[in-house]
Amino acid sequence: MDSSISDYFSSAPSLQSNLGLLSPDQIELAKILLENGQSHLFLHWPQLGVSDNEKLSFFDQIARLNSSYPGGLAAYIKTAKELLADSKVGKNPYDGFSPSVPSGENLTFGDENFIEMEKRGVVEARNAAFVLVAGGLGERLGYNGIKVALPRETTTGTCFLQHYIESILALQESSHKIASDGCQRDIPFVIMTSDDTHSRTQELLELNSYFGMKSSQVHLLKQEKVACLDDNDARLALDPHNKYMIQTKPHGHGDVHSLLYSSGLLDKWLGAGLKWVLFFQDTNGLLFNAIPASLGVSATKQYHVNSLAVPRKAKEAIGGITKLTHADGRSMVINVEYNQLDPLLRASGFPDGDVNCETGYSPFPGNINQLIMELGPYKEELQKTGGAIKEFVNPKYKDSTKTSFKSSTRLECMMQDYPKTLPPTARVGFTVMDIWLAYAPVKNNPEDAAKVPKGNPYHSATSGEMAIYRANSLILQKAGVKVEEPVKQVLNGQEVEVWSRITWKPKWGMIFSDIKTKVSGNCEISQKSTMAIKGRNVFIEDLSLDGALIIDSIDDAEVKLGGLIKNNGWTMENVDYKDTSVPEEIRIRGFRFNKMEQLEKKFTQPGKFSLED
Repeated sequence: MDSSISDYFSSAPSLQSNLGLLSPDQIELAKILLENGQSHLFLHWPQLGVSDNEKLSFFDQIARLNSSYPGGLAAYIKTAKELLADSKVGKNPYDGFSPSVPSGENLTFGDENFIEMEKRGVVEARNAAFVLVAGGLGERLGYNGIKVALPRETTTGTCFLQHYIESILALQESSHKIASDGCQRDIPFVIMTSDDTHSRTQELLELNSYFGMKSSQVHLLKQEKVACLDDNDARLALDPHNKYMIQTKPHGHGDVHSLLYSSGLLDKWLGAGLKWVLFFQDTNGLLFNAIPASLGVSATKQYHVNSLAVPRKAKEAIGGITKLTHADGRSMVINVEYNQLDPLLRASGFPDGDVNCETGYSPFPGNINQLIMELGPYKEELQKTGGAIKEFVNPKYKDSTKTSFKSSTRLECMMQDYPKTLPPTARVGFTVMDIWLAYAPVKNNPEDAAKVPKGNPYHSATSGEMAIYRANSLILQKAGVKVEEPVKQVLNGQEVEVWSRITWKPKWGMIFSDIKTKVSGNCEISQKSTMAIKGRNVFIEDLSLDGALIIDSIDDAEVKLGGLIKNNGWTMENVDYKDTSVPEEIRIRGFRFNKMEQLEKKFTQPGKFSLED
């Protein structure tokens, strides 16, 4: 061993005596660790010949942590030291910035502008790629599987992932029909997974033949975890159960940007003529109601970044999309967390802070973490940053001296913080849509949801499913169907509105103007009714439904539904979420269907058919 290399390690004698075990690459990694104040990692190392395999596997892990982070471990530790120092002194990240309302588009479902934006969005869809951030398990929901495997609703049992894929395929098909060049292009679909979800996501796709998508359209990108930090000096934490392993935790969904950048997909997409990348999260069952119109807004306004948003009440616990302008002229449009927005406004000459304006809502719309990026500027920006996103750290201190942590912490990053590094010339805007149409995330377990203050959203599996029936009922009402008003019911301790249980496949109606062409005459649906439309060319004409109706048809069958259809239908039975005899995905909802009677028809032959009494 070169004596100069050996001397270099004199500050870590336990490591020095083991250098003969290490490859040149591992010695370089050891140097990085020592240069960045990490000699404590080797204090317990025994002499050469003892636990050598464990020492080598330690360096395998270090190599992974180094290669998966933009700039490597040296950059991670340097950023950690800066952020931990800021956290200790309580530095406000928004010092010097004043907030104002950014420019954006407020859409009203069903009006002329909304319909035009939807049509424009369908045209643009063939030039888009979709990215689903799905690194999380459903533990917080009281469900042990991956979240995307959960049923979006239990009338058909369609899981979130199936619904997302069928929605993308419906957009792909509609977009091709409109395209003038006759070019058939498959919309790419990327899923960011984690160690927790990767193999189960792969398995769900393979067992279901990718839910009708070509396997070549789907790319899984797995995010790695990052090193935990033990103290304000950013010393890496060893695993409490294994002194040859660094403790790691998830870095957050902001990793999606560096993964896309390093995957080479962005170049491939640009080469294929794509223009848009849409990012969305794993359990918002209403999201695709908002996507066509939002994409239309991006194209019309030429936004580099378009954040999907919903109206938010002042001080509501949802981040607000805000323009921040610094005294030195810098500006950015980003999500500001609700607990930071109010004090920021008060400190900037708004004595009442975050208040509702004449619309009854805060002028700062609520961020729902769905983003549309223009691909060209997005790739240029990632070339500058390597995909790195502005991080934050959230240590839990033992006491007010802020000198030690209750447990190890780590750096985190969020997908929606991407605009923080953009130049002021970047066109960053938002699209606001009604909450009933666009936003019903499923993230709380029944116990937590039942504790939510009255009037606030539950964001549970119960409220998420009820929101789908409400949205579909309201859409059909706007298309001219008389859908009976809902009844209130308490399920799993949550009071919800129960509308008619109406569902349809995305290919039946992806945008409002399509749905309007499939509904005519005098139609009515009672509150106790269930209707599932699983075919494409199903037309509702003078239908009176009081019961359960399930229609499935091949694409070449045109089916007309009309007349009076009355049966005992499906009733809803309460289920206790603690009842372990019931499957998890059902009991977290607090109800199940008792299928008393239904009219179920399958049309498997091409032709025209009519279903009316």
